Amino acid sequence: MIMERRKRFWIFLALRTAANALIITGVVLSFLSFTPFIKQEIWYWWKSHFITSSTSSDQAGANPIPPVKTETLPPLGVKAVNTDFGIVIEKVDVNAPVVANVDPSNYQAYIAALSKGAAHARGTAFPGSTKADNNNVFIFAHSAADPLFAHRYNSVFYLLRKLEVGDRVTTFYQGKRYDYIVFDKKIVQANDTRYLSEPSKEPILTLQTCDPPGSSLRRLIVTANLVQ
Repeated sequence: MIMERRKRFWIFLALRTAANALIITGVVLSFLSFTPFIKQEIWYWWKSHFITSSTSSDQAGANPIPPVKTETLPPLGVKAVNTDFGIVIEKVDVNAPVVANVDPSNYQAYIAALSKGAAHARGTAFPGSTKADNNNVFIFAHSAADPLFAHRYNSVFYLLRKLEVGDRVTTFYQGKRYDYIVFDKKIVQANDTRYLSEPSKEPILTLQTCDPPGSSLRRLIVTANLVQ
């Protein structure tokens, strides 16, 4: 009888220990999954409240904003990680390489590209384009690919929703710098591809990511004019 009770006790203790271990593991994995996003939110809150940034709104006004003209571009507070093709948005801590000519309809192709940085949609313009049939530079990136395996570039556009009219987006292409000023931001349905497929005579930059962050329900579209 005593041996039976001891056996039951040890079985109960083993099951309880295993259950507690699973719960703790789940909590730890959940915390690690969302750590990159929590860090970005904290960074943005701190920067917004305590740091005066040179990347605050350059221009405000009604939508749309006419082409912006300036003689000199303001200095960047960070060094671009890639000047062959890269994007820097200091306001939301974006500094990433851009993979060129990615087919947005090919899942495997753009997933591979987005593990390396942001992706430039095949068939759209390159930064600085002003005289092509289509001068729309279309760049897309994750707000989160898989929270469990989030790393440096999986959430490069996580804070893109923080951009407002007048904010500056800096791109680099073939060693040259091209700045764009945001004039529009909207949420669209996931199957709305007109911002990718419709050509633009005006030199614009279109940024796309998922909304809400980490989901595939809708798309966040940010559009900016080239500073000429």
